[in-house]
Amino acid sequence: MEKFTTITSTIAPLPIEDVDTDQIIPARFLKATTKEGFGQNLFRDWRYDENNNPKKDFVLNDPEFSKAKILVAGKNFGCGSSREHAAWAITDYGFKVVVSSFFADIFKNNALNNGLLPVQVSQEFLNFIFEKVKADKKLQLTVNLEAQTIEIAGHNKKEHFDINEYKKTCLLNGYDDIDYLLSIKDKIEQYEKTSKYLSFVD
Repeated sequence: MEKFTTITSTIAPLPIEDVDTDQIIPARFLKATTKEGFGQNLFRDWRYDENNNPKKDFVLNDPEFSKAKILVAGKNFGCGSSREHAAWAITDYGFKVVVSSFFADIFKNNALNNGLLPVQVSQEFLNFIFEKVKADKKLQLTVNLEAQTIEIAGHNKKEHFDINEYKKTCLLNGYDDIDYLLSIKDKIEQYEKTSKYLSFVD
């Protein structure tokens, strides 16, 4: 995974609550076994009509929002099934961060495992973002993982967000679980040599 430090980007606003994983990536697109290619079907049924023509009123079809690295969604994002493909689709599209006032737990874990940072903010902060982006499509957010802060550019508005310390370490270093274990290989070997709780049979 890529290392995550600080991202400043325009946003793609999706002020819809209870967005479930089938809306993020419909079940009919889950046949692939690799992570690549899911982005083209992200929010498929909202992005395209029955003739596969882009719907002009959907946020990702607006050129001013289509290149954003930060997705801002309504409360309870990622509910529904446990499919990891939802996180794959969001990251494959190009998003690095998802902001909401609440995430489904399984989606949050899947996101973190795939280098996607879920930033949970207060409902007041979320509403402020949606309000300001209506007037300014070029509104930017800065997400600083090291400091665990999210800031709205030009509005002197900032919040702190929580993240599991282990997952934070992995994101900052671009580690998956195996990479992390390899990074502390020397410590593991030293522990095996000195721990009185380990015994081996010849």
